[in-house]
Amino acid sequence: MRMLEGQVALVTGAGRGIGREIAIGLAEEGMHVGVLGRHRETLTETLRACVRHGVKCVALAADVVNPGAVRESVRSLERDLGPVDLLVNNAGQIDRAEVPLWEADPTQWWSVMETNLRGPFNTMRSVLPGMVQRKRGRVVNLNSGFALRPEWRYSAYATSKAALLRLSDNIAGPLRPHGVTVLDISPGAVATDMTAGMPMFADMVHWGSIPYLVATVKDAARGRLDLLHGRFLHLGHDNIGELLEQAGTISERDARTLRLRPYGAQDALSSLR
Repeated sequence: MRMLEGQVALVTGAGRGIGREIAIGLAEEGMHVGVLGRHRETLTETLRACVRHGVKCVALAADVVNPGAVRESVRSLERDLGPVDLLVNNAGQIDRAEVPLWEADPTQWWSVMETNLRGPFNTMRSVLPGMVQRKRGRVVNLNSGFALRPEWRYSAYATSKAALLRLSDNIAGPLRPHGVTVLDISPGAVATDMTAGMPMFADMVHWGSIPYLVATVKDAARGRLDLLHGRFLHLGHDNIGELLEQAGTISERDARTLRLRPYGAQDALSSLR
């Protein structure tokens, strides 16, 4: 039985890599899928793979940094397939060179920031009002372990992912009473065209599992991860079952969010609420 039969998903960056695999995986479970990306040719290939599973699918050629294009894409998707039940923000860019900020191409640096932060902002700004009104919906933001630690070689990517994590944290509270779940999921280092071009992974042997990521996104779509609303999951290291068992404690301690920690009783941060 396909538990997601008839629901609607929007997946960005769906023309290749992780986005393509997620879109196909959701179609396997019966979801109608809108695949959004900049290149219609690759989107069409993903669309064909999705419709083989007996679902409806639309290809939406748009750049996520363009708010007008995103709004029109969402309108088109909802007109053809229905309201969005699941938004997967996967579209992303990486710094072209492993160099410190003062040696980076400033135009490309900001392009990474826009794609990785403004892109999800634009899609959520277009999709969330409907979810809030319907009192249901789920958002999965593809994030990275780089959001939580310094990484000078990829300063734009790391900064953008940290900002995305904070954005999710900021909207989680207001979304809770409306029955809408937001999750940030890091797949760990997985073998894609993007990671293939990153020198830091040149000698990588043991990659993370894309099928496991797809299965986790399916679980998010089914609502199995709703107890972890507003939290960061790192699939390269986390045991999701254990996290779900600890969900109450995680929520009480405001864990799995981006936050500064006091280093002692006299630290000014210790008095913040």
